[in-house]
Amino acid sequence: MTPALLIIDMQVGSFSPRRHDTDALLARLNALAAKTRALGGRVVFVQHDGPPGDDYHPDAAGWPILPDLVMAKGDAIVHKQSCDSFLNTDLDAVLRNAGASKLIITGSATDYCVDTTVRSALGRGYKTIVPSDGHTTSDRPHLKATQIIAHHNAIWADFISPAGAADVRPCARVFD
Repeated sequence: MTPALLIIDMQVGSFSPRRHDTDALLARLNALAAKTRALGGRVVFVQHDGPPGDDYHPDAAGWPILPDLVMAKGDAIVHKQSCDSFLNTDLDAVLRNAGASKLIITGSATDYCVDTTVRSALGRGYKTIVPSDGHTTSDRPHLKATQIIAHHNAIWADFISPAGAADVRPCARVFD
C-alpha cells in the first residue's frame, strides 16, 4: 500500500506559544516523513491560508510552515481555507495522482483541522492511520491538551465510516 503522510497546519502562528509536546512531535513527524519518502510515498504539507488581516494570511508572520520540519523535493503543499483539508482544495487529486492507498494524518490542532480531516478522509473511503502521538493541540478552557488528544484518539479508533475506523497507533508503529 502506497502511503501518504499529511502534516496539517504546522505553522509558526499555531506554535506561539508552543503546543503540547511540540519538540518531540517535530522529531516524530520528521522521522515519519523520512520513512514515508523512503517507501516511495508522498509527504503532503497542508497549510492554512487565512483572509487578509488574519495571522495565517500568506503575508502574515504566522503563515510559514515551522522551519524545524524537513521539507524535501517532491513533497507537496496543499493550501486550505477551512478545517477540512479536502474541502475546496486539490488534496484528493494530489493523493490519487500519487497512488496513495493509505493516509497517515498528523499535525495541529487535534480538535480542529486534524479531527475534521480524519473524518473527511474516512468518509471518502481512505484507509487512515492516525498516529496517537502525531498530533497536538493547546490546553482549552474546558480540557487539557492531553485530554483532548486522548479523547480524539478514542473517537477515531471507533469511528463508523465507509473505510471503517481509523487505525490509531503510536508514530513508532505506523509502518508495522
